[in-house]
This record gives sequence, structure tokens and C-alpha cells, in this order.
Amino acid sequence: MRYTISLALATLTALPAMAEVPRVVADFAPVQGLVATVMGDLGQPDLLLDRGANAHSFQLRPSQAAGLADADLVIWVGPEMSPWLDRTLEGLGNVAQLRLLGIPGTHLQDFGASEAHDHEGQEHEGHDHAEEGHDHEGHDHAAEGHADEGHDHAAEEAGHEGHDDHAGHSHTGTDPHAWLDPANGAIWLEAIAAELGKLDPENAATYAANAAAGKTAIAALDASLATQLAPVQGKPFVVFHDAYGYFSAHYGLTVAGSVSLGDATAPGAAHLKELTEKAGAALCLFPEAGHDPKLVAQMAEAAGVKLGAPLDPEGAAVEPGAGAYLATLQGLADTLTGCLAQ
Repeated sequence: MRYTISLALATLTALPAMAEVPRVVADFAPVQGLVATVMGDLGQPDLLLDRGANAHSFQLRPSQAAGLADADLVIWVGPEMSPWLDRTLEGLGNVAQLRLLGIPGTHLQDFGASEAHDHEGQEHEGHDHAEEGHDHEGHDHAAEGHADEGHDHAAEEAGHEGHDDHAGHSHTGTDPHAWLDPANGAIWLEAIAAELGKLDPENAATYAANAAAGKTAIAALDASLATQLAPVQGKPFVVFHDAYGYFSAHYGLTVAGSVSLGDATAPGAAHLKELTEKAGAALCLFPEAGHDPKLVAQMAEAAGVKLGAPLDPEGAAVEPGAGAYLATLQGLADTLTGCLAQ
């Protein structure tokens, strides 16, 4: 018996140690959903922000800051979206991070690029939006999009040099809400898989396979959303803040204006007066999850237009996990058509 136990222990000792799956932290729900898709059954990424919190301006609790310090990898949109997180990560030192807006091939556009742009009649049927114009085979996105130590991406990538806070900041320059273009989501899946494969080579093939399956799911949803949204193309609507440029441009929708030009700044009286007059030509006004709907409701009443349900671009109401990214896009389409198609 003693020989049998000794032999078993020797056999166990001889086995190679299983590599630990990296501990990953993602900033908010849609990004966490993409990471969870890539990790699959190997692990679950942590969600940094509280559900419903504003990604533009958030105050970390000490426990959340400690979680960042313990992470093997932080995956986030970038300082253009969350300047407070950039400062936090800088203070923590050598925390590995992947900034999604820096991934090569990511489609970026400026704020207001699609506002009041009428795409009526634009053909989407049978069009593979999520793959258009992006040939990434064999391309190492993670290496090129990875934040290099000491490199100022905030200044170089978006012209935000010297910009320390989003509060009071009028929306100009690069629009960071790029996850609302499903083509970007597909690109980011590849980059996430490549980065995780570097940290965990033993499971690199699994990450790549999960990313490929995730891209297929995004393409299927993209085609479905194009069909769902086609009847409301060219129907103008007003939103709470300028966060929907990528989504509206991708699906040929017409944003007539936004109530707030900055996420933490109340709109001025002149802007409200101008927008209320403009809103009269819109079919719907949409409040936004996480923001007080009273102002939008008052404007809708004054302009005599329908008040839609709150839009949720950051996935505040979706369940975290592998389905969060798809659920965020589907939720926007359902909310928009729920009012515009009536």
C-alpha cells in the first residue's frame, strides 16, 4: 500500500503544472461581454464598474482599485471614454492593459459625424456589416493596440492632451462609443483572444476558437438588426446625449440632435431652446439609462413628440457575461423601433 501511494504521489509530482487562466478586469458590461465570450468556460472576467454607473465619470471604491492592482490584464475602451481610469492605472504602475480604441482597424469617427445625416434608402439587406472592409487574418491586434508603458495614447489617439476630466467637457473630437458599431466588436474579439493567448499560451487555441464563434454571433445579430431597423431609417429622433453616432451610421438612422453635449454638463438655455424647436420635426425623444428623464420628458411635451423608453448604450440593464455585448445592441434596436415604428 505504501508503495502504491508513493508511486501515485511521484506520478502527480511529475505532471506539468497547469497554467492559471489570467485574471481579467473589463471596464463595463459590453466590453466585459466580449471578454467573457473569448474566455468561455476557462474563466469569467471581472466587471469593474457598478451596473448603471456612468463610465465617463466614476469614483472607484478602494476594493475596486485593489482589484485592478491584482489583475493580470485590464481591458477597457480607453481614456477617451474614461479619463479617470487612465489616471488610476497610471498610479498603479505596471498593470497590463488593452485599450480597445487603439486596436488597429477599429472604425473611429468624431462626435456629431452622423447627426442629422439622412441615410434614408440606404441598402442594408444581405450586407455583412460586421466584416466589411476588415481583413485581419494573421494580424496581431493585441500587440499593436496594447498600451505601451509611458505612452500617452490619450493625447496621440484622440487629441485629448491636457484633458483631465470629462466633466464640463463638450463632446468634440473622437467619439469613444465605438463598441456600438458591431464591426468594431468583431475586431476587438480577435485582439482580446490574441492578448489572452500571449498571457496563457496553453489555452491560446481555445481563445481563438471562442473569438471566431463570437464573430459569427455578431454577424448574425448584425444582419438581424439591419432588417429590424430598416423600416425606421430616415425617421428623425432626438437622444439624451451624443453617444449613438456609430450605431446610427452603421444602420442608416437619423439622429436629429442630442439634449446634452457633455455627459456631466447640463445643457444651456440657448441649446435647449434650439433643440426644442428642432425636436418638433422628430418622431421621438429618448431619455437614457442612468440619467434623469425629466428634462427629456419636458422637451417631448413642449415639442409635441413621443417620449421613447430610455436607451441603454452602456448595457446598464443587461446581465453581465458572454451575452452582454449582443444584448446591448439588441436593446438599442428594440427601444428605437418600439417608438419610431409606431
